[in-house]
Amino acid sequence: MVLQTSETMPQTPIFSSMLGSSCSGQVQPDMGERCVDPVYQDGNLVSGSLEALIERLVPTMDYYPDRTYIFTFLLSSRVFIHPHELLAKVGQICIKQKQQLETGTEAEKAKLKSFAAKIIQLLKEWTETFPYDFQDEKSMKELKEIAHRITQCDEENGTVKKIISQMTQNLLMALSTRSQYQEIREKFRQPVTDKGTILKTKPQSTQKDILSVCCDPLILAQQLTYIELERVSNIYPEDLMQIVSHMDSLDNHKCRGDVTKTYNLEAYDNWFNCLSMLVATEICRVVKKKQRTRMVEFFIDVARECFNIGNFNSMMAIISGMNLSPVARLKKTWSKVKTAKFDVLEHHMDPSSNFCNYRTALQGAAQRSQTANSNREKIVIPVFNLFIKDIYFLHKIHTNRLPNGQINFKKFWEISRQIHDFLTWKQVECPFEKDKKIQSYLLTAPIYSEEALFIASFESEGPENHMEKDSWKTLRTTLLNRA
Repeated sequence: MVLQTSETMPQTPIFSSMLGSSCSGQVQPDMGERCVDPVYQDGNLVSGSLEALIERLVPTMDYYPDRTYIFTFLLSSRVFIHPHELLAKVGQICIKQKQQLETGTEAEKAKLKSFAAKIIQLLKEWTETFPYDFQDEKSMKELKEIAHRITQCDEENGTVKKIISQMTQNLLMALSTRSQYQEIREKFRQPVTDKGTILKTKPQSTQKDILSVCCDPLILAQQLTYIELERVSNIYPEDLMQIVSHMDSLDNHKCRGDVTKTYNLEAYDNWFNCLSMLVATEICRVVKKKQRTRMVEFFIDVARECFNIGNFNSMMAIISGMNLSPVARLKKTWSKVKTAKFDVLEHHMDPSSNFCNYRTALQGAAQRSQTANSNREKIVIPVFNLFIKDIYFLHKIHTNRLPNGQINFKKFWEISRQIHDFLTWKQVECPFEKDKKIQSYLLTAPIYSEEALFIASFESEGPENHMEKDSWKTLRTTLLNRA
């Protein structure tokens, strides 16, 4: 199960204001008695030892951790400790808590059941939000051991046992679903390099292009959004945290078994690259300048519709494709293009001031999403590689630990907030109906390699200077001599 924001976490504005704050509406633990080293600023938890943070995670008779803390700690803990090791420590604390309540009186039995219910709730949130933490045998073993001890708190009616059984079934189903996705994950499209395909020896009428499949920019933008949301739905918070874990393992020359499991991130990044190359391919392989101009203007309109929808990732991919050198050098084509709309799009994606214009547009889309009544208005798909870079720089700028050895939890609040925003956006159900014909073309149409794009570009508009002429001769000779 993916994280259900409405049930397990507050909405984004509340989440931002509650970072590290005391548990709303719940009894706070006596941290003075449990563990004294966490540091607070203005009521917000900013640092603490790993042991103290684990203590804060585990419920007691009169305390349950805030859900924002559960999410943030479980998300960030993998940087410092393997999930099965964390489960073992949680289990040890549970045993101590349970032993203190096992006095045999009826009152203590009631407290024991209440404690068991809170531990189950913690495990339920953990298995639903981070099921992949339980993919290995060690984690499952620790989970079963905790579950076994908790069931002993309510052996009379077996309610706890039933809840744990259902939780385990849901967990196994979630793990199975993710495993299936990894097995069928998209294979990277191989760029076309065949000389018969690249060199324009066929009449233009025999070539199928995107306009023959879909000539409405809005519909194509909607189908791109459908594909984006489908891919985003397969990215999980622990996938995103691999960015931090992976960098730590490289910095410390450690080998952690989980750092290579970034299939979903790679597949999504590959989709962006394929879309960019598809746009460039569609433009460069058109023979006639008038039709090529129409193709450029069509993609400009598609990018603009993506922007209006809130699909910034497809918009950026399209713009990137049109800015590739083989496309950008087509001066005769661009001279016929009405570039006013393209200039507006490039303004939104201007990289200066750390993409300030884009970030303003993204913030506007996010605010619209929070107050929207329809899924159509809730769509927010950020430029994924910029989102990843933001997390990366947050990680590199701020240390994991402070000089006193405590974990810099303030850093992980911010990383968690950004990942939570992404999870909120990815849960939007796509309001557009799937068009199999259009999506099949977008996902399977041949795309040219960079070399092939330059050859097609030179065939469309010949070399303009000595450097381009030399490049053209070299590329053509290489292609024609290729076996």
